[in-house]
Order: sequence, then structure tokens, then C-alpha cells
Amino acid sequence: MGRAVAFLCLGLLLGAGGCVGSEEDAQPPPEPGTLSQEVLTANGLSTNGLSTNGLSTNGLSTNGLSTNGLSTNGLAATSFTAWFNGNASVTYSDMVMKYVVACALPAGQTRVWTNPTTGVTYTWPGRLGLATAWAQGAAATVAEQQRLSACLAAHVNKLGVSVPISVRGRDSTGGAIPMASNEAADYPEKEACFFGNLFTTEGIFVGNDRVLRRDESTTRGCALSARGTGEDTGCAPLQHVGQCATLCTRDATHTFWERCVINGISYQPITTQLRSQDIYSCGDGTCQVTESCGTGKTYDSCASDCSTCGSTRK
Repeated sequence: MGRAVAFLCLGLLLGAGGCVGSEEDAQPPPEPGTLSQEVLTANGLSTNGLSTNGLSTNGLSTNGLSTNGLSTNGLAATSFTAWFNGNASVTYSDMVMKYVVACALPAGQTRVWTNPTTGVTYTWPGRLGLATAWAQGAAATVAEQQRLSACLAAHVNKLGVSVPISVRGRDSTGGAIPMASNEAADYPEKEACFFGNLFTTEGIFVGNDRVLRRDESTTRGCALSARGTGEDTGCAPLQHVGQCATLCTRDATHTFWERCVINGISYQPITTQLRSQDIYSCGDGTCQVTESCGTGKTYDSCASDCSTCGSTRK
């Protein structure tokens, strides 16, 4: 399917037509033959910015978003079914929709869709409420396009490792995404700013909000790297643009990046922070997936954690 068609189908799901949209009401236990997605959350929180990342980079690169993709006619229904069943697997399609709905709709709202081909019902809960008007059937505003694009980018993990993240920024009401009382303390490590527009050809960008030492590494490698900034992190279509501070402006409370400007265009970004334990150090006694054997004390040559190359790995 072409880029314009691939997510024209989202209108079917995020709007009213062809789906059962339950708002504010609890979902019954799944019936046999159905699949129900868990709410994107950490520690059972339902009204703050904590999410679990895990969207593959293909979730950004192989699907075009449409600003007026909220059609509820039969063509949209056919297009959505064709897109959902036409990817490499329905598991992939389900994953993409999980993140799209979680970013677009607020907590307490869900979208439910039954695949007419298989009879399987999928339930996708809202989470952050970044594009609520678009989700209800209106054409996406530029701000909604930017927020949704940034949110999807923030949830990418190229290693397929799920890491809890604190998502910060502004929602569709213009207010700050709510934070739990302990969120700032539990997620003290600055990570990145994500911004851009997947609805257009403007691109999607990520910047470092801190610099890792040479002994540090993280599975969130699309944003943080010990190799420096501006390099190719292998996360296309995400483009690494260096330090957030060179392109972005903080909000009045200095809690998140309020605005980022690149190529003369101003964007509403998403800011992320991590737990301390999700940034690894050579010398902590564990050979992490991001570390390599060697003779040094850096993440890519960590003798103390991963042994010397050629010897038995710890």
C-alpha cells in the first residue's frame, strides 16, 4: 500500500466508523478468540507519562500518516483491514496500533476493532491524549501531527528491549502531561528530545539531553550514545541532530523541552527521562547486551563485566 493509503485506515479506527470505541467504561475480560492489549504503563499507573517503549523502527518507516485519515466510509474500512493483514505479521500491525492509540487518546478511552478476516478482536487503550481531536474524526492540526509523531518516535527501541520511560510534554489540552508523585525521583536521568512530523516529508528527529561517558551504555541507543552526537545510530528514519539544548527551548518550569526548531520549522517535542538502572556502566559486574568483551573499561571493551575476548564470557 502507498504511504497515503497505509494510515488512511487509521481514520476508521480512531474515528467512530467500523470500530467499537469504549470511552471511560471498563472492558470485560476477553472472550475466547480475542486479544486484549495491556495499557502502556509502568507500575500500574494510569494518569501519568510513564510508558514502556518497544515500537520497532519499521513502525515509523513503513507507514505514512494522513491528516484527513479519519474517513468512516467503506473504502477506509477496506483499507484498514488490508493494511492490518498485509504487513509481515498481524503482531506487527497490532504493535503499531497499540502505540498510535496510546499516544493519540487519553487514559480511560480505548479503541476496539474486530478483524473481519480472522474474527479476532483487538483492544487498544489510550494513554497520553496527544491528538484527541484527530482521534475523534477531525483533520489533524499541525500541533497534533507533531505531538503524535514525537510520541511514536519516543517509543522506538531498535534492540526490541522494553524499558520504562517517563514521557513529558504537552497534551491536546495544552497542559503538561500529568506526572505521578514519585515520577521525577524515579526517573532522574535526562535522555532525549523527539520532534518532527511523520504526516509530511519534514522528517523525524532526536537529540541527546545528556552525554554518556565512554563506560556507559543503554538499550535506548536511538537517543543516547557514547560515540558522540549527530552520528548515525541505525534508527532510520529517526535522524540524530546532536544536543537538544542547541535546538530546543525549555518550558517555564524546566521540566521538559517546550519547542524545538530545525530547518526553520518549530515543533512541539516530547521529552523523555530514564531510571538510573537503565543506564549501564562498565564495572557494575554484569555484561549487558550493550557491552562487549575486551581489555578496557569502556562499554565496547569491558573486561571486568564481559571478560577479555576469547575467554569465557561471564
